[in-house]
Amino acid sequence: MTRIAVLASGGVDSSVALARLVEAGEPELRAYYLKIWLEDELAFLGRCPWEEDLRYVREVCELLGVPLEVVSLQREYWQLVVASALAELGRGRTPSPDVLCNRLIKLGAFVDLAGGEVEWVATGHHARVDHSDDRSRLLRGADPVKDQSYFLSQLDQAQLRRCLFPIGHLTKTEVRAEARRFGLPNRDRPDSQGICFLGRVPYDAFVEHHLGSRPGAIRDIATGEVLGSHRGLWFATIGQRRGLGLAGGPWYVVGKDLAADELLVAHADVADDHRRDRFVIASPHWVAGPPRRDRLELRVRHGQTPVGCRISPVDRGGLEVSMDEPDAGIAPGQFAVLYDGSECLGGGAIAG
Repeated sequence: MTRIAVLASGGVDSSVALARLVEAGEPELRAYYLKIWLEDELAFLGRCPWEEDLRYVREVCELLGVPLEVVSLQREYWQLVVASALAELGRGRTPSPDVLCNRLIKLGAFVDLAGGEVEWVATGHHARVDHSDDRSRLLRGADPVKDQSYFLSQLDQAQLRRCLFPIGHLTKTEVRAEARRFGLPNRDRPDSQGICFLGRVPYDAFVEHHLGSRPGAIRDIATGEVLGSHRGLWFATIGQRRGLGLAGGPWYVVGKDLAADELLVAHADVADDHRRDRFVIASPHWVAGPPRRDRLELRVRHGQTPVGCRISPVDRGGLEVSMDEPDAGIAPGQFAVLYDGSECLGGGAIAG
């Protein structure tokens, strides 16, 4: 039996997590590299760095004397994460595939495949977990910029109770210092960017490959004037400013008319009029049970400084969220995540 399975990605965070567990003398450690890149299907679009990632993982494991196993979850990843993301895009919504990846793949399909052979799962997430009570609680990472609790907000108790986050109490600067102390070969490797399954494949190229293009008008929501054309509503999201190709800007995406295939924009002079301060989460998920109060904090995207909000129940188990400050980037489908102080309570997809 493997007491602790460490999910190693080739990045500095998971490598330091592994090194710290080795230094702590944890018995029965094994590293696992989850092969989920879609390199075979997307090779013609750009380079996918999984081979480079795996090379770093092998070097780190060899240095630390930890056995490594490569697990292919490409089929599960496509079925559970990628297909869902594409379907959401096709409906004009803004998906959050990295949130689904943690719940359905790293703490889902991998644990199911491992069965009873793994007791704990350790990752390099910048988050913390408190196992001291009868229910495990998900907490923000020590680094407010790198905190990744947003991406873990859909974990359930059975999943969180198996989680270890060995670097969650460290800042990114401290993680880099630890990597140098351990002499890790990837100590200076840049952090990965973008959506987890794309690697260095261009996002628009990936979307066009699967959804194609469906041109439509870009319309000024204030005047009704057609200002230009778009390639497909799935290439744009609410709050977007760049890449619209419009003169006389800046212009911001404020809506989508799905029936007419039109992208609705507002000029910067009036864009603030289209910010929203309330929305509904149709099916909220709570990591450790419903909140005890209605005054909370909210993130509608990773890396955002939390803003104050008030929650109230609506029909059929939904939740209305009223924000203290309006936001220009409230998009249907994206995850809204709620916090009570340092604790990440959970949340769910914005209904509309």
